[in-house]
Amino acid sequence: MLNRLQDIYDIIIISYWKLFKIKLNQIWRKLYVQHGNIFVISAPSGAGKSSLVKELCKLDNRIKISISHTTRSTRPGEVNGIDYFFISLEEFNQMFKQGQFLECAKVYDNYYGTNLNTINNFLNTGDDIILEIDHQGAEQIKTLIPKAILIYIKPPSIQELAKRLKSRNTDSDNTIEHRLAMADEDMSHAHKFEYTIINNKFDVALQELYSIIMHHRSVNAIENKIN
Repeated sequence: MLNRLQDIYDIIIISYWKLFKIKLNQIWRKLYVQHGNIFVISAPSGAGKSSLVKELCKLDNRIKISISHTTRSTRPGEVNGIDYFFISLEEFNQMFKQGQFLECAKVYDNYYGTNLNTINNFLNTGDDIILEIDHQGAEQIKTLIPKAILIYIKPPSIQELAKRLKSRNTDSDNTIEHRLAMADEDMSHAHKFEYTIINNKFDVALQELYSIIMHHRSVNAIENKIN
C-alpha cells in the first residue's frame, strides 16, 4: 500500500515538475527573447529591390521576408506562398474587412497588403523582418510602428531603370512606359525614408543594406539589455 502511495506521489511530483519547467521556459522567453526589427524596403519597379532582399536573406538566417498578399497576376517564375500570396479581389476585400492587414495599398492598379499575424509571429522569434512594400505602405507602417526602419532603393538613373525593366521580359511596352512614368513620382517620396541606397553596383548596394541591418540589430540588442 505504501509503495503504491509512493508511486502516486512520485507521479504527482513529476507532473508538477514538468508543468513548472514549461512555465519557467515561458517566463524565460518573455524576459530574454529579443524582439526583432522591422525593416521596410521600397523602390520603383525594376530598381532591384527583390534581388537585393533575396541575397540578403542568404547572408543571414535571422532575416525573414514578410510575404504580402496581392491581387495581381503571377509573373513567370513566381510561386504562390513564396513570392506573394496571390488572391482574388474578393478575398482581399474580405481580409481587409476583417482587419487582417497591418497596411495595404493600391499599386499599379493592383492591391497589396501585409498580414498582421505574419509580422507578429516573426517578431516574437527575435528575427528581423523585411517588408517589401511601396512608399504608401511604408508611411502607414511608420505611423503605426515608429521604430520601423525605412530604406529606399533607387536606380542610378531613369535610363538604367528602363533598361532593367525591358530586360525582365515580363511586361508589355505600355506597362513599362507606365512604370517609368510612375517612377519619378515614387522616388519623390525617398526623403521620407531614413536611408537611401543607390543600386548601381549590386554587391556594393547589398553590403550597404546589410550594414544597415547589422547596425540596427546591435542598437536593438543594447536597448534590450538596458530595459
